[in-house]
Amino acid sequence: MNRIGIDLGGTKIEAVAMDPQGAVIERLRVPAPQAYRDTLEAIGGLVNAIEREYGDGSRVGIGHPGSISPATGLMRNANSTWLNGHPFARDIEAALGRPVRLANDADCFTLSEAVDGAGQGAGIVFGIILGTGVGGGIAVDGKLLHGAQGIAGEWGHNPLPWTNESDQPAASCWCGQSGCHETWLSGPGLARDHAARNGGDLGAADIFAAAEAGDAPARRSVELHSDRLARGIASVLNILDAEVVVLGGGVSNAPGLAERVTARLPDFLFSDIVRTRIVTHRHGDSSGVRGAAWLWPAGTP
Repeated sequence: MNRIGIDLGGTKIEAVAMDPQGAVIERLRVPAPQAYRDTLEAIGGLVNAIEREYGDGSRVGIGHPGSISPATGLMRNANSTWLNGHPFARDIEAALGRPVRLANDADCFTLSEAVDGAGQGAGIVFGIILGTGVGGGIAVDGKLLHGAQGIAGEWGHNPLPWTNESDQPAASCWCGQSGCHETWLSGPGLARDHAARNGGDLGAADIFAAAEAGDAPARRSVELHSDRLARGIASVLNILDAEVVVLGGGVSNAPGLAERVTARLPDFLFSDIVRTRIVTHRHGDSSGVRGAAWLWPAGTP
């Protein structure tokens, strides 16, 4: 049976069809509506378009922002705010007329990279999204860890650890706290920090490019970013002790990021050795939508 993965983003909705062997056989993309009911209809339209070509009855998995409360069944914490407060799982199952499996988009990224990506074969994989926001997910033996509250791996809204003078002042975060990983490690977070120390309005990609070209202030910003990321990852590894950490999102494509973080881990990890591998994603922007399809494992009837 084919599987359909849906990546529900803030600006686009992407769908892939995956055959029983795990090969992607179709890919479609539409702009993301900025309203709840329109979002349900757009997802339904993508599924219908795929099934007209490849047959009905596919298993559907959806990666979405935020998480679904296990207490109320309502969407929460989504930066696509029109989803919040709605029974998304119930409504999308009714719209598609079948059971649907759902997970946070960072979880889907992690699952994709754990099943057949950069973390393939590892017992514990911690996946990190570094983009407009910061998120994470945990896979154990190729299966997602959800947790009691359904927020396992959601490290983006933990505070940056082992802070020093360079980490002041801490920025306020949309979640209501301050100094979260997201305020430092996201693309906008890096740009804000660079502007606060140097002026200007460079974006994250421009800062990385300037650093590669030898610009001293940009190189300092990149070094600070790598140091903060190493601290954040070390705080997770001191608890989870993952074998592989996979970096994803636009910021993860910065040249040498995984190598810089690896070099700094020994300063913070509570261990005399560092065996954890810090790696960049294998499937790139496709990981999230592929992971949504993998919410239905191979061999699922």
